[in-house]
Amino acid sequence: MENKKIDAIIFDLDGTLWNTVDSCLKATSLVKKEHKDITRNVTREQIERAMGKTSEEIVSIYYGYLPRAKGEEYANESFNKNVENLLKEGGTLYPNTRETIINLSKKYKLYIVSNCVDGYIESFFNTSGLKDYFDDYESYGNTLLNKGENIKLVISRNNLKNAIYVGDTKGDMEGAKIAGIPFVYASYGFGDVESFDYKIDDISELLNI
Repeated sequence: MENKKIDAIIFDLDGTLWNTVDSCLKATSLVKKEHKDITRNVTREQIERAMGKTSEEIVSIYYGYLPRAKGEEYANESFNKNVENLLKEGGTLYPNTRETIINLSKKYKLYIVSNCVDGYIESFFNTSGLKDYFDDYESYGNTLLNKGENIKLVISRNNLKNAIYVGDTKGDMEGAKIAGIPFVYASYGFGDVESFDYKIDDISELLNI
């Protein structure tokens, strides 16, 4: 990949731009206190494993031992409490994220596509101070489409010709493949991906691709 061929960079959010595991733990803990039939704590490992997955998949990871309807109810409560918390306190940006995004925005159009609920990307924008550096975004919570289809939506409505997708999970890799664009694997995130077009160990390495 050469810089002159790239007109846009589309980012995943969790495991790529920020880490919200502590906030997720807090949210699921609060929900557990409110419902006696939640008999197991949602662990840090479960939350890390759920990162990048759709809400349906997260229900199974968090509350797979409960009836599906109950699991969905409690997962939605957890998602909402997490967004409320993130809107106030934010997540933890990965090292060099702020400076890298600012510098990349001088050369490229920047976007976010995430498998998150409504309000989640907005919480990132509101607390990171990086909203003005992104031109558009899309989420599973808004469209109920998979990541690949959402990437294609962003590409289409912004008339992008040579975009790349940066993410940290196998789902991100598959999404980029569906959209037919190169995949940059952020190895510092939550996933373990073997197939990629380029690999970065720090987000700042995007400046040198």
